Amino acid sequence: MRLLPMLKMSISMAIFGSIGFFSVKTGLPSFELVFVRCIFATLFLSFCWFITGKHKQEKWKKREFIQIAVCGIFLVFNWVFLFKAFEMMSVTVAISIYHLAPIIVLMLGSIVFKEKLTLLAFVSIIICFVGTLFIIGIDSNLSYAALLSSGMVWALLAALFYAFTTILGKGIQHTSAYAMTFIQTFIGIFILMPFIDFDAFTGLTQSNWIAIIATGFIHTGLVYYLFFDSLRDLSTQMISALVFLDPGVAILLDTVFTGFRPDSLQILGIVLIFVGMAFALKKPKSLKFEKA
Repeated sequence: MRLLPMLKMSISMAIFGSIGFFSVKTGLPSFELVFVRCIFATLFLSFCWFITGKHKQEKWKKREFIQIAVCGIFLVFNWVFLFKAFEMMSVTVAISIYHLAPIIVLMLGSIVFKEKLTLLAFVSIIICFVGTLFIIGIDSNLSYAALLSSGMVWALLAALFYAFTTILGKGIQHTSAYAMTFIQTFIGIFILMPFIDFDAFTGLTQSNWIAIIATGFIHTGLVYYLFFDSLRDLSTQMISALVFLDPGVAILLDTVFTGFRPDSLQILGIVLIFVGMAFALKKPKSLKFEKA
C-alpha cells in the first residue's frame, strides 16, 4: 500500500521545510550547526541501520566507498552553504535559489553523462535563470560586494554542491541508504572538527538548545529515516511532486512568523523558479536526487 510511504515522505518534506526557521533560532553559526547535525545524523541513522538489520546485508565495494566519501564532503559543504545563506538572507529567497539544484543536475548531466537535453528541459533552465535574475534584482545595479553580502552566492553554492552530491551519488547501487548516510555524516564530523569554535556553544539560551536539539534529532535524524524508509516504495514522479512541500512550508513559515514580504519582482522570480523546476521534473529520465 502506497498511502503509508506517501505519508512518511510528506511528513519528512514538511518537517524539512521548517529547517530554515529553526536554524536561525539556534544561535549557532553555519559550521557549528552542521557539525551538530552530523553528530545527530550519525547517531540516529546508525541506530536505525543496526535495528533494521541492514548492516548484515551490506555489500561493500571499494570504489563505491570512495564515491560515498566524496559525496559526503559535497553534502557537508552543501549544508554549510545553505545555513550560511539562511544567516544572511530571507529563508524564502534562500530556499528558492537552493531549489535550482535539479536544474543544475540537468545541465551537469548533459555534460557528464552526455544526456540529451529535451526542449522542455532547455525551456525550464531558461525560466529558472530568468527567475533568479528577478530575485537578485536586475534593476537594482547590485555591486559584486553587495551581491556577496546578500547571501545569494552562498545559496547558489548550496544548490551547486547539492547537484554535485546528486551527480556523484547516481552510480551508488550496492550500499544501503542508511550505510551511505552514516559514512557521509561520520566523515563530516572530522572534516568540520578543525573549523569548529566550541565557544559558540557557551552562553546559549534554553530556546537555542531546543532549536539545536530539534534541528539535530527531528530535522536530521527523523527526516532522513522517514525519507529513506519511504523512498523505495514511491515512484520518481510522486517523489518529485512531494518535494514541493519543502519550499512551500519554508515560504509559509517565513511570511507568517518572520514577516518577510518579497517585492513584486521577487515574487515573480520565485514563481518562475518553481514553474521551471516543475517542467524539469517532468523529464521522463530525470536523475534521482537525495534530500539534503
